[in-house]
Amino acid sequence: MRTRVLTFFLVLGAAAAPLAADARADAKKQVEFGIAVAQRGLWREAIYRWERAVHIDPKYAEALNDLAIAYEHEGDLNKARVAYEKALEIEPNNALIKQNYELFKEINDRTTRKDTQDGQDNQTP
Repeated sequence: MRTRVLTFFLVLGAAAAPLAADARADAKKQVEFGIAVAQRGLWREAIYRWERAVHIDPKYAEALNDLAIAYEHEGDLNKARVAYEKALEIEPNNALIKQNYELFKEINDRTTRKDTQDGQDNQTP
């Protein structure tokens, strides 16, 4: 009986590997299409493609990185931060994602501090 159960799980595991590879291949096509349309300035379409890629393969860190960049470009900074953080959870040692996130935080934090400072200056009598 144990052999039968073990065989079942081995067969199940062997069947899952090609499915994961197919999902990554499908997600990669979406990412590549997203890059092509982003290069033409079609950021909304790029976001749609990268969101699809992440839906197809939620562990695709590069797709999350691209999505974060697009959100940032479109001014949706909260979504950008979440996407960068998810990408880093998946691939914490990915130098490109780390670099993009650090730059995002530096610019975003500087802008936030400036906006806060400007708001305080305007309130001073």
